[in-house]
Amino acid sequence: MRTIALEEHCLSRGFREVIQSNASSQGGGMQPPPTMTVERQARLADLETLRLQDMDTSGIDLQVLSDIGSSLVPRSGDEGVRLTRESNDQVAAACAAHPDRFAGFASLPMTEPGAAVDELERAVRSLDFKGAMIFGTTNGRFLDDPAFLPVLERAAALSVPIYLHPTMLPAPVREAYYTGLDPAVGFVLSTSGWGWHSEVGIHALRLILAGVFDRLPTLQIIIGHMGEMIPFMLARIDDTLTPLAKQLQQPVSEYFLRHFHITTSGFFTDPPLLLAMQVMGADRIMFSVDYPFSTNEQGRAFLDHASLSPADKEKISHLNAERLLRLAQA
Repeated sequence: MRTIALEEHCLSRGFREVIQSNASSQGGGMQPPPTMTVERQARLADLETLRLQDMDTSGIDLQVLSDIGSSLVPRSGDEGVRLTRESNDQVAAACAAHPDRFAGFASLPMTEPGAAVDELERAVRSLDFKGAMIFGTTNGRFLDDPAFLPVLERAAALSVPIYLHPTMLPAPVREAYYTGLDPAVGFVLSTSGWGWHSEVGIHALRLILAGVFDRLPTLQIIIGHMGEMIPFMLARIDDTLTPLAKQLQQPVSEYFLRHFHITTSGFFTDPPLLLAMQVMGADRIMFSVDYPFSTNEQGRAFLDHASLSPADKEKISHLNAERLLRLAQA
């Protein structure tokens, strides 16, 4: 059974140099989060031997690569545009060197929406990228902000999805909800322990409630981590929000079921998978590991033992990704 993993991260040279420069300065600049260990940085940076060995050991046939540099050390203006272009060129080179093992999601300079549109066009048409990964809000603004509509319009015109991924929360949110605890506990609560997932769920719902999908009826969005809480809440969301959202053409749940796909990234137990299956069906769930923040071994063991029919396992393992991302079938 072919296995494609969609939320698999890397760290390009340019962003890595910014991180190293920050680390060597006397407290200057934004520092990477505590979870960004030296070992993880090494695995993120490797697009050859180590990564391929990890994939081979666990039977991961293809990774869709996404550079997390712009979320760790965001840069604006010309520097941000340059770093994202260089990142995409580096990922494209790895995909060209190993076309049967790697595909790519584009990095976009979201602080410069016009440049982001141009880079998405270049990445898809010239570099054969399969979509783009956008990390959370940009300067506190969600993707439903009118400034970002051209980016969403271009994705729809190119027939490629946007993967909406968590990133560090805005400072006022962190201060209001996640301070007053042991710093390590507060950090994880604000990120992988809760905050990241809540934030992406809100982001997804804002796109629906703002009418983005009435305006762009072909746009498709991917969210990770078994749906960022939304499948669990979807009936409640419909009961409470749909009656108020009179500007929408459909119930809130219909937009989610028609325009969103979810991945298994970082979630390796049956209960959330089976819930997602009941709510969304197998056609909109795709396998992911969240490498290297989760291990390929974890993801492989979960997929092998998941309580799924053989047909549904084939869909989640590779068929859905092949269809949505227009990946060549093995």
